[in-house]
Amino acid sequence: MINNSNVFLDKKIENSISYHAEKLTVVVPCYNEQDVLQQAAATLEKQLDAMIEAGLVAAESCILFVDDGSRDDTWRLITELAGSSPMVQGLKLSRNVGHQNALLAGLAHVKDGPCISIDADLQDDVLTMSCMVEHYRQGCQVVYGIRQDRATDTLFKRNSAYLFYKVMALLGVETIENHADFRLLGSAARKAVLSFTEENLYLRGIVPLVGFKTASVYYARKPRAAGESKYPLLKMLALAARGITSFSVVPLRMIAVLGVAVFLFGILHSIWSVIDKLFFQPAVGWASLSSLICIIGGLQMLALGVVGEYIGCIYTEVKRRPRYFVEQTL
Repeated sequence: MINNSNVFLDKKIENSISYHAEKLTVVVPCYNEQDVLQQAAATLEKQLDAMIEAGLVAAESCILFVDDGSRDDTWRLITELAGSSPMVQGLKLSRNVGHQNALLAGLAHVKDGPCISIDADLQDDVLTMSCMVEHYRQGCQVVYGIRQDRATDTLFKRNSAYLFYKVMALLGVETIENHADFRLLGSAARKAVLSFTEENLYLRGIVPLVGFKTASVYYARKPRAAGESKYPLLKMLALAARGITSFSVVPLRMIAVLGVAVFLFGILHSIWSVIDKLFFQPAVGWASLSSLICIIGGLQMLALGVVGEYIGCIYTEVKRRPRYFVEQTL
């Protein structure tokens, strides 16, 4: 005979275990963010307090600010915030190593539990962090924060971003459209991401490779709270080039196809030149010849540039230099 009271007690214990609140670490890479840092800390602390009160995360949850070699008062402010709030932690890198490496340093510093990465500019909606944790508690190891639109971006940035995602799709690179680095990673997914040892780091392409159960939350992106964007056009182009060279060899294959096409065109042009000489009166002039030379020369330089980019990536990979050095922790 089954004791119903024991069954009910077992179910109650099982539910309390499955919904046990875990420690959440919010990883915030910072580079020259003195203008927005205090506001970002206050906003994130308020959101974490609300999530703790709702029982979504444990009371030990914290905010980890990663100073990516800032040249302003960012680290001084992080030190003050850590001294005044037990919820704030700090990680100072010895020099500027770039947003992706700084974010990776923050992920490596997390000991246990899920983590959410978010930029300090407060453009990503912190309220969606609760939805991310809900998805995590339902078994998702990766939860992407995706922008509903790009109303806050300039026309050029909107069009260039659209073109970038289309090019990446054509090259066979798996990316999440309109997703930057606002995401939740569970312990298993975080460890999987950290197992990638490549030097040319592109986390937006690495995270989809790890698999696991995923979910997405959508939000309206806000204008930057203060300060200036740390991703100007040149840095965005460099990030795009890193994403392409790290995940696709299609550009190298395109060079081979282009070489065959130019070779066949040269054969056809030679045949036509012989026919024109034998049966027609050939036109005198160098305009067409000089145009062909410029076009072919330009294609050769472009091909060498693409090959050189891949060789440069190989060069940085084989040296196996450390991605970053931690100077101080709070």
